[in-house]
Formats: sequence, structure tokens, C-alpha cells
Amino acid sequence: MSSPLAPSGTGPIADPAPLSLCAREPRVPADRLVAEMVPPPRFDSVRFSTYLPDPNQPSQTEAVRVLEDFAAGLGPGAAAGSGKRRLFGFGRAPKKAPAGPRGVYLDGGYGVGKTHLLASLWHATPAEPALKAFGTFVELTNLVGALGFQQTVRTLSGHRLLCIDEFELDDPGDTVLVSTLLGKLVEAGVALAATSNTLPGKLGEGRFAAADFLREIQGLSAHFRALRIDGEDYRHRGLPEAPPPYSEEQVTGAAHATEGASLDSFSPLLEHLARVHPSRYGALTDGIKAVCLTGVRPVPDQSTALRLVVLADRLYDREVPVLASGLPFDQLFSDEMLNGGYRKKYFRAISRLTALARDAGKLVDAR
Repeated sequence: MSSPLAPSGTGPIADPAPLSLCAREPRVPADRLVAEMVPPPRFDSVRFSTYLPDPNQPSQTEAVRVLEDFAAGLGPGAAAGSGKRRLFGFGRAPKKAPAGPRGVYLDGGYGVGKTHLLASLWHATPAEPALKAFGTFVELTNLVGALGFQQTVRTLSGHRLLCIDEFELDDPGDTVLVSTLLGKLVEAGVALAATSNTLPGKLGEGRFAAADFLREIQGLSAHFRALRIDGEDYRHRGLPEAPPPYSEEQVTGAAHATEGASLDSFSPLLEHLARVHPSRYGALTDGIKAVCLTGVRPVPDQSTALRLVVLADRLYDREVPVLASGLPFDQLFSDEMLNGGYRKKYFRAISRLTALARDAGKLVDAR
């Protein structure tokens, strides 16, 4: 018996019933949140040696050199002993932390490879994975929400290194919370590394993002060395423009023809995201090989937009291609959003979704 055809009439249907993100309501135990604090799959194999500095940007080569030295300094004996024992006053009195900055902050625009370098630092640090943690700012705040502040301190204080990607400077409450947490971890001898993004409207203004970061983390400034990384967004270096959206028939046909693909209408998906805590968006995409969306349109409000940003981050981390019909991704956010306080998040989401849209072209080409 021959295989049925996809709705467009071309290509066999691999699975007549694609998966649906809207049908998923994951429950994520707190211990999974801790265990998953490692570089995302996209950065499993990155190392300093695989980072390709732009020859026209010497700051990129310098950043690699500084971070390699920083990692080497975090070997056995570099920390001041057991973080848990020191933090809660057991055993000997705390030793002073080693002289000099115990943290690095990678300051730069979009797509210059900051996450690549941060993940390379995690891989290069001579400690077993259980003694190193890597997560985004949002994932760290979610961890505090799941475990509570004191338990999070106890969980992370025995670590040698904590890497925080995409440190958010636009939420005062969360910034104060994380700043207080980092203060406790510094006292416990944990080394820190963080990245954030220069606001699109502030590119070229020297150390704007670094100054902003150091001000927001208040008393921790002395513990960080800021490394400026100049350059253009590598996702667009020499690459063609983002592909235009596909037709609804093409998206639906590709979803049926691709094993492990999900298929959802954009508006219901946005509504579903409001019912799932952002800390579970990674679990929401477990096992998904491609995300197919129909009817993409501008997001209606800022809360919805911020949830979509988190989903875009999780999809990008997992290298899940996104095939869509409707409007192109650079029309998701209104001018007011792109000029507002959260604009760096929206520009990041556009950049990442555009990259995933390029990856999704093969789903149509293969049919």
C-alpha cells in the first residue's frame, strides 16, 4: 500500500498526526532544573579552539586569551575550600578569596560569540560537571523560585564556577535578587562569569553595557573584570537575508512529513504559553525535532512577547528549526516594543528565530 500524500500533494506523510506544543503541560521537578544547569546542546562541542575570532576585531582574540587564563586559575585548590562549610560557619573560619577579580563579564553586542566563549569557559574549567553551573539569568531566577533563596545558595555554594548567560538589566527586582545571590556565592568562593547585550541603540558607545552591568550588581563590581568583545552579528556575516515565510500548505505538509515535528497555530500557542511557567519551556520542547507554526502575526502585548522570547531562547539552545507561515519574524514586535526597555530581548529573539527559520528551509526542500 502506498504512503498517503501530504496536504500539498507532494511527498509521503511520515506521521499523519504531528505533535502539538499546545497539547503539552510539562511538570519539571526542581532537581531537573539543577541537573540541567549545563551549556545547552548547541554548545556541547564548543571550545576556545573552535571560536573563530574576526581578524578585524582584536578584542575577540584578547577575550579568548583572558578567558583561557581565567579557566586555568580555577583548578583544584583555587577556591577557598568547601563553600557549604564556609557559608554556614562549620569547620575552620573562611579563608579570604584569592586576590584579583573572581568574575568576568563579557560585554558586547548580538552575535559576537559571547555564549560560545562562556560555554568554552565552562568546558575548560578543570572541575567535574557537578561543580560547575551554566544557565541564563531567567533560568537562575527560576531556580530560586523553585528551590527558595537559601536552598539555592546551599546548592550552588559548593561550585567552582557559575556562568550566567544573558544577564538581564531591565528587571530591577530580579537583578537585586540575583545580585544578592551572587554576593553569597562570592563569599563562598564561587567564581562567576556573565554575559549581557549592549542595547541596539547604544552600540558604539564604548563600555555602556559594562557600566550598566557593574552598577546593577552593586557591591559585586570589584569581583568582575569586564571584557569588551567587538564585532558584528556572526549569524548575519556573509549569510543571505532571512527567508520569507512559507505558505500554510507548505508548513502543514512539512509538519506531516517530518518525524518529531510539532504543528501549531501561532495564536493558540501564545495563549498556551501563558499557562506554562517559563521554567518549563525547555521541557515543553523535549523530543521536538522541528517547530511548524501557521498564521504568525504580531504579538499583542508585552507579557506575551516576553514569553515568546523565552521560548525562542530554548528553541535556539536546542537547535530546533522553526518553519512558519504568516508574517516574517522581524515583524513580530511593534515599534513601541523595539524602542522600549525590553528591546534587547526582542532583538535577540528576532536574530535567533531568523537563524532557526534559515535552518527550517531544508524541511521544505527535502519534500
